[in-house]
Amino acid sequence: MKKYYFENYYDLSRLPYFRLEEGRLVIDEAADIGPIIDMHTHLALAYLLPMQINLFQLHGKTEHLLPDYAHLDLNQYANKDYTPELLKRMHNIVAKQSFSKKGAHKTHNVAHLIREMDDLGIQNAVILPVDLPLISNNAKTYAHAAKIEKRLIPFGCVHPFSWFMEKKLDRQIERGAKGIKMHPMAQNVRPNHRTVMKLYRLCGERNIPVLWHCGPTGIESQGGRERCQLRHYHPAIAQNPQTTFILGHSGALQMDLALKLAKRYPNTYCDLSCQSLPNIRKIVEEMDLNRIVYGTDWPWYHEALTLAKLLIATEGKPELRRKILYENARDLLNLA
Repeated sequence: MKKYYFENYYDLSRLPYFRLEEGRLVIDEAADIGPIIDMHTHLALAYLLPMQINLFQLHGKTEHLLPDYAHLDLNQYANKDYTPELLKRMHNIVAKQSFSKKGAHKTHNVAHLIREMDDLGIQNAVILPVDLPLISNNAKTYAHAAKIEKRLIPFGCVHPFSWFMEKKLDRQIERGAKGIKMHPMAQNVRPNHRTVMKLYRLCGERNIPVLWHCGPTGIESQGGRERCQLRHYHPAIAQNPQTTFILGHSGALQMDLALKLAKRYPNTYCDLSCQSLPNIRKIVEEMDLNRIVYGTDWPWYHEALTLAKLLIATEGKPELRRKILYENARDLLNLA
């Protein structure tokens, strides 16, 4: 297997697709990549308190959760690029984001996301909130941000244990939500729970997709890892054929099981965010090419990380590259 090891994000400029400009990694126009839709991004999240940071203010460089000095190995799942020290840093940032205006999380906002999109030629990005009952309203915050910045496409998030679940879903769709984010680990509920199954049915009736955090990543709690096992996703897909499911991270560390599900059920898409280069090659070779989308999990990672892997995997195949980077997401979201 050819090695793809890089000292940091900036070192990706050794690839023919990128160059450095004013200290930032940017797309090389000569590579002629074309339009891109990022199906998997987040802004900062707020719990208990309202959003503390200014979502539209630039603060110098973006401080990704995997920082710009981390070593990168494109042949492994992105989470494996974290050292124990970097994991500690990441957890510290995530723990503080709800209660402080200072710290790395202040850069996890609209202004920094749009700048990175501009650097890489990304036309639109789907922003994915994660909400818990009573103590958060991130979906509303994200919808408001997307009203101001039209290049962002909001998804909603309705916790299945919330009161008036159907009413909340419809209200989020009225605010512009193009789909629903479901995060079994963070929301503390298995993807095949009977109440969640009702939410899937409601999404199918309204013709909006469900984008899951799908599969264990190796850096979550033991309970969270158990909730994300692929065996819990199968019943939801099989019993809701009218609902479209997007397997976020393509099953993460259980990619082979996720790919098997996606090949079996035509209501299922693979999102490539965080996957390794060998796994992306396998997905592209075996999966229905109309049901693969590009995602990055920003601000956990620079948007160039998954992009670099996909560009390598589709070298010499411009039509396939365009489908995955743009056309499939455009059609899935019914964008003009």
